[in-house]
Amino acid sequence: MMEKKYNISVEATLDVIGGKWKCVILCHLTRGAKRTSELKRLMPGITQKMLTQQLRELEEDGIINRITFNQVPPKVIYELSEYGWSLQGILNALCDWGERHIEKVYGDFDVLESSILNDHLLNKQPTP
Repeated sequence: MMEKKYNISVEATLDVIGGKWKCVILCHLTRGAKRTSELKRLMPGITQKMLTQQLRELEEDGIINRITFNQVPPKVIYELSEYGWSLQGILNALCDWGERHIEKVYGDFDVLESSILNDHLLNKQPTP
């Protein structure tokens, strides 16, 4: 592995989970293992090529596990690895801040496309 130099530790975190899609993928995986097609459906704005690339990078960094079932047609699912679960606090904090931001800027959660996230917010206790 090539040695990297960071000026501040957050750079190392962003090196692994930075970008538009990785945190979104990880948040979906905190709700359970998913097939590629499920992730694509949950993230309609991502291209198949980008989804595949992001999944490979997360797998290479040890954040997710790719599980292949030996069947026809082949079945592949992705889940958080034990190391990936160590990001749960960060992901929860990002979601909580995003919810507060949406509420502040838009006043409600109608801007959220995903019914999964809307259902989550409806069942959540309000944050101070």
